[in-house]
Amino acid sequence: MDSSTIYVREKGNLRRVSGIVLAQPQPVSSCRRTNPFVLRKEHFIFTYNAEGSLRYTTKSLFDITLLFVVDNIQHVDSLVGFPEQIGDRLFSAAEENRVFQNVDSCSKALQLFSDAYGAMVLESLCLRNRCPLLHEKMDAIKTFHSLKSLDLFGCRLGDNHEIFPHLTTSSLSSSLTELSIGDNSLSDAGIQRLTTPIRIMKKGLNCLKMLDVSYNPLTEKALRYLTCLPKLEKLDGSATGLKVINQWETNASQVPKQKKIDESRTSALRFFGRHKFIRQMLNAAPQTPESDEETRKEMLHFYRPDASRHQPDRHLPCQNEKKRPRHTEKCSSSHQDPPAKRLTSSTLTAEDMELLNSY
Repeated sequence: MDSSTIYVREKGNLRRVSGIVLAQPQPVSSCRRTNPFVLRKEHFIFTYNAEGSLRYTTKSLFDITLLFVVDNIQHVDSLVGFPEQIGDRLFSAAEENRVFQNVDSCSKALQLFSDAYGAMVLESLCLRNRCPLLHEKMDAIKTFHSLKSLDLFGCRLGDNHEIFPHLTTSSLSSSLTELSIGDNSLSDAGIQRLTTPIRIMKKGLNCLKMLDVSYNPLTEKALRYLTCLPKLEKLDGSATGLKVINQWETNASQVPKQKKIDESRTSALRFFGRHKFIRQMLNAAPQTPESDEETRKEMLHFYRPDASRHQPDRHLPCQNEKKRPRHTEKCSSSHQDPPAKRLTSSTLTAEDMELLNSY
C-alpha cells in the first residue's frame, strides 16, 4: 500500500491523489500488521455469552469506515453536504479518539466541523478569567464562526489582542449577539480598534445586542465609537470612567429619597391646608328634601328683641285665645280633614319681618 496510487471520486469525477500518508495504526502486541485496510482489534466487538465464553463480532462496514476517516481527519477536504447524522457520529468518534487534544489535528478538525455544521458544533463559549486557556487554544477558538455568545471577561486582552480581528470577521459578526470584554484593561483606543470595521466598512459586529465593557478605564470618548453598533440594546459600563454612567447611577439612587420628600410635602398640604376642605365643599352634593312632607314643615325663627327699642303696638295673643281655635280644630277633626299648618311667618308683623331681614 505504501507504493500504491490512491484515487478519490468527488462530485462525479475521479481524480488521483498523491502525497497523502495514511495514519498508521498503533502497534499491537498480538498483531504486527501495519496495513490500515487490514482488520484490526478495533474492528471487533468482544462479548461474553451465557456460558462465560468469549465471543466476538465484526463491526459494521460503516463503523470501520468512520474509524478510518477519524484517524485520517487531517486529509479530509470538506464535510459540507454530509448529513447531520453522519457529522454527529463522526464528531463523537473523533472526540472518543481524542482527536481534538492533538495539536496537529485539532484546528483542522474543528475547522471542518464548524464550516459544515455551524452552530450545531458550538453556539456559546465562556472563557471568563481563563487567560492561559485562551492563549493556548487561540487557533482552535478562531475556527468557531457561528458563536452567538462569547464571554472573555478578565482575559487580559488589552488594546491590541489578536482576537479582535476574529471578532469582526463577516462570518462571526453575522451571528454574534452577546459579547463580554469586561476587566481587560481596555482603553478608548481598544474600543476604537474593535469598532473600526463597522465604522468604516459597515461590517463587523452588526448583529451585536449586548456588550459588556465594565471594569475598563474608558471615558466618554468610547461612547462615540459604540454609537455605530446598529442593534445594540444593552451596554454594561459599570466601574468605568464614564461620568455619564456615574451621573445616572447617582441620580437613580436619589430618586426614591426625593420622591418621599415630595409625598410628605403633599400630605402636609392636604392635612394642614384648606385644599381638602375646599375640595370637599365643592364636591358636596346640595341637600334636597326627601319628601313633600318635609317641605310643609314650619320654619322656626328665633330672635332677641332690642331692649332699648319699645314696641307698644305689638299684640301678643293670650293663652285662652290660643287654646280656643286648637280645641275647635280637635273637635272638628273627626268630621273633616285637618287643615294645613299655618306658617309662623303669618303671625309676625311687618316690623318683625323687617327686624328679621336686618339679620
